[in-house]
Amino acid sequence: MSKVSVLVVDDASFIRDLVKKCLRNYFPGIKIEDAVNGKKAQAILMRETFDMVLCDWEMPEMSGLELLTWCREQPHLKAMPFVMVTSRGDKENVVQAIQAGVSGYVSKPFTNEQLLNKVKQALNKIGRLDALIASAPTKMNSAFGNDSLSALTGGKPEAVKPAAVAAPSKGLLNSPPVQAAPAASPAGGRGQGQLRLSSGTQQCVIKALSIKEALLVVRRGEILPQVLESAVLDLEQGENAEVARLNGYLHAVVAYEPRPDSDWLQLTFRFIDQDAQKLDYISRLIARGTAQKHFVPGA
Repeated sequence: MSKVSVLVVDDASFIRDLVKKCLRNYFPGIKIEDAVNGKKAQAILMRETFDMVLCDWEMPEMSGLELLTWCREQPHLKAMPFVMVTSRGDKENVVQAIQAGVSGYVSKPFTNEQLLNKVKQALNKIGRLDALIASAPTKMNSAFGNDSLSALTGGKPEAVKPAAVAAPSKGLLNSPPVQAAPAASPAGGRGQGQLRLSSGTQQCVIKALSIKEALLVVRRGEILPQVLESAVLDLEQGENAEVARLNGYLHAVVAYEPRPDSDWLQLTFRFIDQDAQKLDYISRLIARGTAQKHFVPGA
């Protein structure tokens, strides 16, 4: 029996690498290829056969939804499992994907178990799950081994709670309710938002913002955020309370206060989106002076 083959499509190399590593560690015999956007994936699908596609939604040149629509128009790709792996987890977007013929949906950020369950469900429907399981080790280990790259788990599996789903939205910029920043926050923030991790959603204060990253301050919880953890920042700014959904990862996590029992954490959130509309949105926020381009301690 031939190997199970999967095509991973995402414009962020960080996410592509995490998904591939997760699948390969659980299923060593799996065959994986990747593409940076829908247009590249389309070219690959025209010359190669795959058992399933794991695809992001927001990408330059051709979006995941456009690729899905094209696939369902091709006779040889109509029945191929197509799973969306995206931060667009709102009801409206899920319905849109279902109408286009999506096989499954995984909202960012996600745990290894959530991703693997969707892969298993999709392959089971086409009778390829047995081939995938046969390639797996007898005992499943962490999808990231001992290298601490728990970017999709945010901690030990038993401690992970389901990721929160964003409020209903319309398009990229939306207006879900965001609670006011805690009065006791020491950040002196220049904006606020919500940080979605695999362990749940928590409010954050925007300490500083640049085109590449945001400096956030959050209250310390039971589960500490992990360096390299995948996350989504719902950033609210402007008179119209616009909210942009920004994908990224935690580049650094430090105590905000100079003591081990600090109630606050300072997070460096690096953006991975290459979407022109999102980059323009961040640029406009900086131009308005709603956030500093560079963080100055004590500012």
